[in-house]
Amino acid sequence: MNGFWIALGWVLVIEGLLPFVSPGGWRRMFTQLLQLRDGQIRFCALLGLIAGGAILLLA
Repeated sequence: MNGFWIALGWVLVIEGLLPFVSPGGWRRMFTQLLQLRDGQIRFCALLGLIAGGAILLLA
């Protein structure tokens, strides 16, 4: 369970880097994301799920 909290902490640190370093770039990125179709968003999410699962299997 300790590993879970460490991993969650790293995710929060990494997720917070872009809005902290470049809030304008972060806002532009989300504006562009809003223009994507649902299928495109689902495909990107699927790629992330597969990549995360592969990393967990290899670790």
